[in-house]
Amino acid sequence: MSSLPKVDFVTIGESMILFQPMPEGSIAYAPLYSKSVGGAESNVALGLSRLGKNTRWISRLGKDPFGDIIMSTLAGEGVDVSHVIRDEEASPTAVFFKEAKGYGDPNVYYYRKHSAASKFKPEDVDSKWFENARHLHVTGITPALGENTTDMIKEAMKKAKEQGLTVSFDPNLRRKLWSEEEARETLLSLIPLCDIFMPGDDEANFLLGEKTEEEYCQAFIEMGAKLVVLKLGTKGSMAKFGDTVIYGDPYKVESVVDTVGAGDAFAAGFLSVLLDLEDPLSLNALQSAAPKALTRANTMGALATQFKGDWEGAPSLSEVENIIAGKQSTTR
Repeated sequence: MSSLPKVDFVTIGESMILFQPMPEGSIAYAPLYSKSVGGAESNVALGLSRLGKNTRWISRLGKDPFGDIIMSTLAGEGVDVSHVIRDEEASPTAVFFKEAKGYGDPNVYYYRKHSAASKFKPEDVDSKWFENARHLHVTGITPALGENTTDMIKEAMKKAKEQGLTVSFDPNLRRKLWSEEEARETLLSLIPLCDIFMPGDDEANFLLGEKTEEEYCQAFIEMGAKLVVLKLGTKGSMAKFGDTVIYGDPYKVESVVDTVGAGDAFAAGFLSVLLDLEDPLSLNALQSAAPKALTRANTMGALATQFKGDWEGAPSLSEVENIIAGKQSTTR
C-alpha cells in the first residue's frame, strides 16, 4: 500500500521568480521591483488547489534562494512539491521580468536558458510522480526549454497513461523560446498522446492554418484527442467530443489589468469540473459537465485579467460559484 497521498492532479513544468517594476512602468527606469512566482503549470496547480483539489507539481529547481521561494510558495498554497528535483550542479532557478506600460499586453523578458528545468531528461521521469493520481496536465512550454525536454514530456505522458491517468495538454505557445517550425512540429507530435487538448484559436491557427472553429476541433480529434476545448478570447470558448459541440458564453469584464495567466486560470476552471467526475471522459459525463466546465473556465479566465500577478487573485470554489450565480459582482 503506497504511503503517498492521493492527488487529483499532477503537472510538470518550470516555475520562475517574476520581477515587476514598482511603480508600474518601464524596466529601464524602475528603481524597485516586486517579487512573485510565475509559471504556466504551477499556475494551474495553484488555481486548482484554491478550488479544493489535491495537486502535485513536478519540476527541477536550482539549489538557490529563488528555488527555495518557489518551493515554500507552492507548499504554502497546499501544492505537493515532494517530488521536485533540486539541481546539484549549480544550474540556476530561472527568472523573468514583466513590464506593463498601461497599454496592450505586458512585455515579458525570460532569463531561463541553462536553467535547472532546462536540464530535464527522459530518465528523470519516475512512476512515483503519478502514483495515487488521477490526471496529468502538461503544456508546450516545457518541451521548448532544453535539448531533452521534449522527450521527457513525451515519456511522462506515456507513463501517466500506462498508470491509468487522463492527460490534458495546453500548447501555451511561447514564440520567444523556439523557432516556429520546431514549435509546430513538436506541438503537433504531442496531441496524439493527450486525452484533452486545450488550444486558443490563435494557437490552432498556428498549428493548422486558416479553418473554422469546428474544423479545428475535428482535426485535433482525428489526431487522437478525445476532447478538444478551444479558447475563443472575447467570444468565450467551445468544446467538442464525439459528434457534440458546445459553446460557452464569455464572462465579460469592464477592463483588463493583465492578461498573463488567464489561460492557466481557464484550464484550472475547466479541469476542476471534470475532476469532480468518476469517469470524466465518458460521453454521458461530458454531455452534462461540459457546459458547467466551460462556464467556470470562462469566468476564471476573465477574473484572472483583473489583477497583476500570474495566480495570486485566483478564487476559491465558493467565490467562483457565487460570481457565476450572480451573488458577487466584478469590481474592476
